[in-house]
Amino acid sequence: MSRKPKDLTVYHGHHVIDGEHLRSQFEAERDERERQRSKWRKIRHGVMLTLLLLLVVGGSTGAWAVLTGRIVLSPQAASPAPTMGCPAGPFDYAAPQSVHVNVLNATGQDGLARSIADQLAQRKFVVGKVANSTADGAPPALIVSGAAGEGAAFTVQRTVPGSVYTADGRGDSSVDLILLPGFAGLKDPGLVDQTPGGLVCAGASPSPAPPAPPAP
Repeated sequence: MSRKPKDLTVYHGHHVIDGEHLRSQFEAERDERERQRSKWRKIRHGVMLTLLLLLVVGGSTGAWAVLTGRIVLSPQAASPAPTMGCPAGPFDYAAPQSVHVNVLNATGQDGLARSIADQLAQRKFVVGKVANSTADGAPPALIVSGAAGEGAAFTVQRTVPGSVYTADGRGDSSVDLILLPGFAGLKDPGLVDQTPGGLVCAGASPSPAPPAPPAP
């Protein structure tokens, strides 16, 4: 009777894995890992493409809005360099009805102080004295107050383009607006910057001359 051939894949009851089977197992695991990596690469690429598309759409929409005037970009004015003795601030934009302002005309143009005073009154400022002045200087206007009126002076200055601030020794919170020859008018009410900020001060501190006798 012939002897049954010995099964070389079984040793003491355990299955023996040959080299070919072992290689196929490693290749299967490697293929699975590669499939997982490929899957995640596709997901990452999809997310990146989606974000890029959103950025392009958002940028195009913003550019269209600016070009068509739906969004108006106003340039941020640079903060003025601090001047020696200039109040540090920042100051809040005060309600105009809390600001007492005197309007003095040093332009030589008859009736200008009264005209500007009327415009300020229409904007709810409390107008006090309206008179002429012999003050002079390079800026369009001077804003003058004592320490108690620095916040009010800041509010008036935001209304007068190009004006500079100078302090005097008065004890109340009133503000003088002195119109100089370069004065060109008040800022449009809708363009007045009402965010907190600091005063723009003169390099020197001119002392305003007393009002001249003629009617403003």
